[in-house]
Amino acid sequence: MNFYKLLLLLIVIIAGPTVSAQDKPLPYKMPLMGKNDTIKVASTNVDGEMIPWVPLNEVIIYGERIFKSPAERTAFNRLRYNVLKVMPYAIYAKRRYEQLEKDLALTANKREQKRLVKACDSEIKQMFNKEIKELTITQGQILTKLVDRELGRTTYDILKQSKGGLKAFVYQSVARVVGHNLKSTYSPSEDRDIESIIISSGYYQ
Repeated sequence: MNFYKLLLLLIVIIAGPTVSAQDKPLPYKMPLMGKNDTIKVASTNVDGEMIPWVPLNEVIIYGERIFKSPAERTAFNRLRYNVLKVMPYAIYAKRRYEQLEKDLALTANKREQKRLVKACDSEIKQMFNKEIKELTITQGQILTKLVDRELGRTTYDILKQSKGGLKAFVYQSVARVVGHNLKSTYSPSEDRDIESIIISSGYYQ
């Protein structure tokens, strides 16, 4: 019995260095450095050789659009102007309502929730009174689409959630009189010209 214990001990002693050796990192060779190589970069061990690399930003290449006529070019340029005019408002609305939803999630107090909604509405109204009311009908129509694009909800749905169904209906009725539709939705395929303008605008870089 002692013989088997001694044999087992010898096996462990002999195998020990082998196992330890397998845990050691594989040798690697660093690339030759020049006198001007002073910038530290990441590197990856590839078959024993350290390969330096740097991450690159995504490069988006846009094809040059060919217009069928000068009138088509003029119409596209007008659309681009209108989209870039109202895009900041849509982004502002997105950020403000996202913040509102975060604030509402942090409190179960109904009075505090009403105060938060009222404060948000006040900010939106202040912006409306100063600038948005000067938008043209076409710009207003584009803005309602962009709100749906940014928030995933129509302007009508937002009003219904914050103001109730009756007030949302009243706002929609007034909007329809002046040529707006608060239920307008956004479709990247149907609104592909608007989508291409937004993507190439630099708002999301």
